[in-house]
Amino acid sequence: MTRKSRLGLLLLVFLAVPAAADERFPIPDGLQPDVDFWIDIFSHYTTGQGVLHDNRNLAVVYERIDLPASMDRRERQRRVAKRREHYQAVLRTLATGKRDKLSDDEARVLALWPEDVSNSTLGAAAKQIRYQQGLRDRFREGLERSGRWRAYIENEFRALGVPVELAALPHVESSYNPEARSHVGASGIWQFTRSTGRRFMQIDHVLDERNDPWAASRAAGKLLAYNYSITGNWPMAITAYNHGLSGVRRAMRQFGDTAYSDILRKYKGRTFGFASRNFYVAFLAAMHVDQNAATYFPGLSFEAPTNYATFQLDAYIPAEDLSDALGVSTRQLAAHNLALQSTIWQGSKHLPRGLTVRVPANRLDAPVETLLAAIPADQWQEHQLPDLFHTIARGDALSQIAETYNTRVSTLVALNNLGSSHRIRAGQQLRLPAAGPAPAAPPPPPVVAAAADAPAVAAPEVVAEQTPGAMASDLAATLLGTIQTALLSDPSDYSVADDNSIEVHPLETLGHYADWLGIRTQRLRDINGLAFRTPVEVGERIKLDLGTVDAQTFEDRRVAYHRAQQDGFFRENVITGVADHEIRRGESIWVLALRDYDVPIWLFRQYNPEVDPHSVQPGTTVQFPVLSPAGTG
Repeated sequence: MTRKSRLGLLLLVFLAVPAAADERFPIPDGLQPDVDFWIDIFSHYTTGQGVLHDNRNLAVVYERIDLPASMDRRERQRRVAKRREHYQAVLRTLATGKRDKLSDDEARVLALWPEDVSNSTLGAAAKQIRYQQGLRDRFREGLERSGRWRAYIENEFRALGVPVELAALPHVESSYNPEARSHVGASGIWQFTRSTGRRFMQIDHVLDERNDPWAASRAAGKLLAYNYSITGNWPMAITAYNHGLSGVRRAMRQFGDTAYSDILRKYKGRTFGFASRNFYVAFLAAMHVDQNAATYFPGLSFEAPTNYATFQLDAYIPAEDLSDALGVSTRQLAAHNLALQSTIWQGSKHLPRGLTVRVPANRLDAPVETLLAAIPADQWQEHQLPDLFHTIARGDALSQIAETYNTRVSTLVALNNLGSSHRIRAGQQLRLPAAGPAPAAPPPPPVVAAAADAPAVAAPEVVAEQTPGAMASDLAATLLGTIQTALLSDPSDYSVADDNSIEVHPLETLGHYADWLGIRTQRLRDINGLAFRTPVEVGERIKLDLGTVDAQTFEDRRVAYHRAQQDGFFRENVITGVADHEIRRGESIWVLALRDYDVPIWLFRQYNPEVDPHSVQPGTTVQFPVLSPAGTG
């Protein structure tokens, strides 16, 4: 018997979890304590509380910390840091081998570990102390909100062959908050990143269907079904939703397709951090609490689905005109049509043709058909308003550009997905909030391009691991997010290896690497023995000179470049389907992609993460996305 069992646990399990009866969602060996931990986080501890715990062994919980809402953020951080330092000192003392004449705290901490715990384990534990905020109140709010969309989600999942139990995932991702946004750009109740979402939804400066719970739920079902078709089991399909399919497949090749415990405990993928390791067990906990909601949250009141009048637009129309015709405010239209971007409400874009509009039926004074028929013909437009761009010159600042075009910095940031850093570069095209001519005599004169389909280049954005909404450790109120990176669905490895080398990927040149490194191209040629004008080839490895910038900075710039390329591509193209192709003798993936299907290799790889474009055997069936012009939005 361990000291833990004799002295008791600090972690309180509110309701015992039965052994998993559903073989689709097994509880991996040894991970029941992890599930119990997340059950407590979801159902016992509020956002004004949290626990200090070991980030590898979730059964080890050192202390509950109360952090009332009246306490400011810095004071919360100081209190958590002080208690963490205390337990670090205790563990370092125990790691010296001390077992006699223990203080009360030393005895209590030692009792949390097995009797035969080694000094090295205790020493490592001193570096593994993590704070997790409770989420009971947010989980309850999410349960109540879920009533708006739950029936729809379950019906969509049934149609796709996806278990309806997976409707519990938004509890982990966003607490069913459609306005949830992460630090890496994930959005909506399903926390899709732009690159992953574009496989299933329209995402641009006019529509972002990630924010539409109906469209995003259908997309989530498709992604989960696809993950399952590749992994063959739901634990790994769910983990892939968070971590990415290619990373999960690497883990499965290393440990085995169903070695769930080994994968979640031992896999050391570069971005397979706390969030990814815990995503599946957190889902199990969320599913359990969701299925036993009345027990954990007495008096729960689910919100009812809204009774909508829905219609599809056959032409473009200004938002104000449609609002006036229906007798509802633009605020109400925005609240129930969450995919519509700010460009619509600012008047820079019309409501797009083909859009399905939702309006609460009880807000209308007449049948919607009658109201639409009364709209004057001249208010319907044949074409979308064109885009207006400013090409950034050296020395330009966002504040200066905003003043020139009589707009706000925040508007430019939102329109161009600039992220919190607000970084811009010379030569980058910045989307402006209104169509029409440039202001008279702007100093200095900007370079402006007005076109419906002009390419836009997104500003660099730092890509870093983020913790899922239900697992967030940030003590601020911005807890909602996901580990999904900006290029989650891209199987390419954009990291720098230990020997400071990288693999060349499509769309990259030595010039790009030199720019991201802040060095001359010739320096890269010298250290790689490349003759002048010799191009790099996709798949080869290139040594880098990291004397000017570090590896992380290089990776951030590299990822930002590829995200910009993908964003530009999807401004001009939409995915309308998928075509299966069986490779015949003599066929080349490169030729097929670029000549027959007109699909860039990077996009092909997103649909075929396990296929090496350089070497594919005849008889192999691959998938090519079917593309159509994006139109004008």
